[in-house]
Amino acid sequence: MNLLNRLKMPTAVGILLVVVLGSCEEDLTTVGSGVVGGEPFTAGKAVYDVFAFNKRIEAVRTNKLPVYQIGNYTDPIYGKTAASITTQVQLSVANPTFGNYSASVEETADTDSSTLTIKENETVEEVVLFIPFLTNPKGDRDLDGVADEFDDDPEDANSDSDGDTLTDIQEKALGTDPLNPDTDGDGTNDSLDDDTAANRFPVKYDLDSIFDINGNIPESFNFKVERSTYFLRDLDPNTNFQEAQQYYSSQQFSPTFVSDLLFEGPVEVSNVEELIFKEDDPETEDVDESEEAPTRIAPGIRVSLNAAFFQENILNKEGSSELLSQANFSEFFRGVHLSIPDDVLVLLDITRGNITIKYKYDSVTSSADDTIIESEKEFVLNFIRRDTSTGSVIGNAVNTFINEAYPAEIANGLDNGENASKIYLKGGAGSFAQIKLFDELNGDEIINQIKDKNWIINEANLVFYVDRSTLDAAGTVIEPTKLYLYKDNTNAPVYNQFLESEEDFNSGNFTNYDGGLNKVSGKGQSYKIKITNYINDLIVRDSTNATLNLALTSDIRISSTGKAMLANSTEGEVPVMSSVNPFGTVLYGSDNLPSGQEDKRLKLEIFYTKAN
Repeated sequence: MNLLNRLKMPTAVGILLVVVLGSCEEDLTTVGSGVVGGEPFTAGKAVYDVFAFNKRIEAVRTNKLPVYQIGNYTDPIYGKTAASITTQVQLSVANPTFGNYSASVEETADTDSSTLTIKENETVEEVVLFIPFLTNPKGDRDLDGVADEFDDDPEDANSDSDGDTLTDIQEKALGTDPLNPDTDGDGTNDSLDDDTAANRFPVKYDLDSIFDINGNIPESFNFKVERSTYFLRDLDPNTNFQEAQQYYSSQQFSPTFVSDLLFEGPVEVSNVEELIFKEDDPETEDVDESEEAPTRIAPGIRVSLNAAFFQENILNKEGSSELLSQANFSEFFRGVHLSIPDDVLVLLDITRGNITIKYKYDSVTSSADDTIIESEKEFVLNFIRRDTSTGSVIGNAVNTFINEAYPAEIANGLDNGENASKIYLKGGAGSFAQIKLFDELNGDEIINQIKDKNWIINEANLVFYVDRSTLDAAGTVIEPTKLYLYKDNTNAPVYNQFLESEEDFNSGNFTNYDGGLNKVSGKGQSYKIKITNYINDLIVRDSTNATLNLALTSDIRISSTGKAMLANSTEGEVPVMSSVNPFGTVLYGSDNLPSGQEDKRLKLEIFYTKAN
């Protein structure tokens, strides 16, 4: 995404010598001053109250998501969530012809005048469902072709990860394996071998978003595929079919709306792609097909489905009304239901998945000898798809989340109208917090006081401290890496993306916002969110002091929100990237903190400069 050049934030003129704590109820004491051009300036820090209110999310909209969760994840604090996927299946082409001839041509093959038209006897050989695993999007910082996880030096493309004296970037150019000193296995080191065929080795990936109960990548998990009998509408009849149909995470499809079992069994987890080489055809003497570039299959879920089912419901339906259009097909074959019964959670981009039907059929070589041979073809069924030109999703899939009951302390801390002592944040159909600055109303009185002081706001921060006692007592908690703050009235992010450099925006490292987890000895201690621009909007540009919402995010660059059902059946909006985040955390609030933790109270810190 192309962004404007970084804008300049207001800066103080002068030498800032000493920062002293103030309060919103007292005049600030400032020690020290600097003089620029004979004009004295003072610098200070003011601390203001912040109010936090926990809000439960009963259900979130889960169709049209960027990624889908599947499996079971037990959060040590919030309990277990079971996630499943129900998705439509799309014809790659409407009214398909299997083999060489349509069903209508085959029907008259015995009586027509052509010796080439025969009954083709299309027969399914294998049906493969494939959905690739997600990989670390920031996994190769030095662009040397080696994922950072396996790179000897992730920031130096000239490192030698396999010790064969060729640098990683050199091996990328040569097409040899930077993680194997003898790519072709002939006993000769790559640096000495001038007869290694280029790019004929499997790439090793840094897998992302697949973990077991301990946060580790499992060796395998059980996977289940069933036929869905639930009709997923694309358009909402309540809007006269003008708007997309919305489905929520509370919608359960199994066991009521499933029928045929298409697969049930283990899936091996590998981080290495599979290569499929062609066999040499002895009839083509001048060409060795085995030397051609192999087909590469990325690591992912790859299982064989029930061939008899697809013979009956796809190939045998050639020329029928069921396959005539996608609308007809969606009514006939309503989709598949995917689930993982194990304590493993996987996030998937199902727009990249499909079902491939491999089949054989009879064909005639030529009219000269009328020899019948057996040929092979494939037909692909897609899940939902992403339009390459618009980015919009074609088709429908729904993520179901089933949460077990929260512990009493958490349940009682949600939607009680009280200024929270603990802030409960959980992704998915979890919880978020509403944040009010200065007071519980609109803060107008305090904002006007600040305006009257004519401060130059240099920096304004909200600091959220992690409740380590709760997290440590729970056990192994996967802590969210970043918090997302957005305006309740507009659902727009508090950060301004145009204040970030293009490099920072693309990396998700927002210098003028932060929001990241600060760790000490591997454990999260706090999140700092810079809201300097937001406070300047209030003080300088008379913007509305909106209620702010605090949530988790899987990608802070994506600010879109989706519908959610909140407490008492009220409707709201939550960030889409919070809906796809399975994790949770607990932060200290601003009222009734435990003894000895008062210094971790949530507060607003404003650093300013003032002309005397």
